[in-house]
Amino acid sequence: MPTKTPVKASAKPASATTADRRQAQLGALISAAEKRICESGTHGLKARDLAADIGVALGGLYNIVQDMDALLLLVTARTQGRLDAAFAQQTGHLPMTSRTEAVERLVAVAETYLRFARENLPLWRMMFEVRISAPLPEWAAQDQLRLFRYVGEPLSVVMPHLSAEALTVRARTLFSAVHGVIYIGLEERLIAVPAQQQAEEISWLVRSACGVS
Repeated sequence: MPTKTPVKASAKPASATTADRRQAQLGALISAAEKRICESGTHGLKARDLAADIGVALGGLYNIVQDMDALLLLVTARTQGRLDAAFAQQTGHLPMTSRTEAVERLVAVAETYLRFARENLPLWRMMFEVRISAPLPEWAAQDQLRLFRYVGEPLSVVMPHLSAEALTVRARTLFSAVHGVIYIGLEERLIAVPAQQQAEEISWLVRSACGVS
């Protein structure tokens, strides 16, 4: 009786293997950059150090990302993704069928933002410190704008009379006000709201902006 020839599993195409390896290197590079930013900020971030961290030659690093600006955008995108997830987890279950509920959703968003900033201070700070020399790519701009839905959607319930354009401006104004309180506080400036009162004052700020005493 003839023996059957064992069938070998088809090998992965070389291109797929290369793409997988490159993707793994990119993930490792972003993680290495995050670690160094958390340890010493963005100013101490050096391509040579990062290449050594992930075990590639300096020239090889630029086969993974175009330049350091591109890398910082990817680190920012990952941080924004975590912030998005935090907003969704803390506010996604909250109803928003009435004005009162929408205000409470906005307060929850602001408090979540404060908590995220405190727990991820170096990476949170980096999102506003990075200065990209080239125009911001469309995907990066869209990543930023998507976060504003957590402010814009409840605000549209609180202020239904506003046009879409006016609502966008009002959402940015409210975010800027909350961000300013948090930023000044975490930088421990002389005029900062005391740390133990920040959550309370942010809640007051959001409610006051929505016309709730």
